[in-house]
Amino acid sequence: MSHSYYKIINGKKLDGNLLSVAELAVSGVGDGRISLEDAHELFKIVHDAGSYTEIEKHTMEHIRDHFKWTDTADAWFRKEIASWTHRQKKLSH
Repeated sequence: MSHSYYKIINGKKLDGNLLSVAELAVSGVGDGRISLEDAHELFKIVHDAGSYTEIEKHTMEHIRDHFKWTDTADAWFRKEIASWTHRQKKLSH
């Protein structure tokens, strides 16, 4: 089974891998929410290329808006992204 790297949703190009991980996280075993462990996996994918791309930002916005998160996972992910992107900006100046 092959998946396109990108998915178009509501006219926006989104990261298919991030979406797949989020979909898997809320299906099957568990309470249907993205857990802290799932948030770590999503962050690892975003972090892999060394920058937070516009496509990844749009994808994570979609995931935050359309998937349920545990409060802990949501807070951790937001804090990590903010901290990481802040460090990236400092390094690029």
